[in-house]
Amino acid sequence: MLKGFKKFISQGNVIDLAVAVIIGNAFKPIVDKVTETIMGIIGQVIGSPNFDSVGKFSLLSNPQGDADYIYPGAILTQVINFLLIAAAVYFCIVLPMNKFKERMKKSESEAPAEPTDVELLTEIRDLLAAQKQR
Repeated sequence: MLKGFKKFISQGNVIDLAVAVIIGNAFKPIVDKVTETIMGIIGQVIGSPNFDSVGKFSLLSNPQGDADYIYPGAILTQVINFLLIAAAVYFCIVLPMNKFKERMKKSESEAPAEPTDVELLTEIRDLLAAQKQR
């Protein structure tokens, strides 16, 4: 049992996951601010995206005549908030990083290619043969 755990820990996946969690936690304030800004803009343009009271219903009323409501619209609000956050992260972080990586890859491919081992050995052979002929 301990041998399997040791193998699991030493595979590297756990370390990669731990690093991802730490980086994600450090990255959270940036995502929060981007989301807060975008949600503020959306709130000023179309109003606050709040669908909590949509579809509310009650199964039973309590003795005072009030009803305890169930709010399925709250799920819709959270889904819309998730989609807005995902869009903000994609368009403000992922898309620019992909463009940056694409440019870096393009500049690397434009750089002159380094000679292969066979090409270097052939060149050395030719230089040695030329030296022998002198």
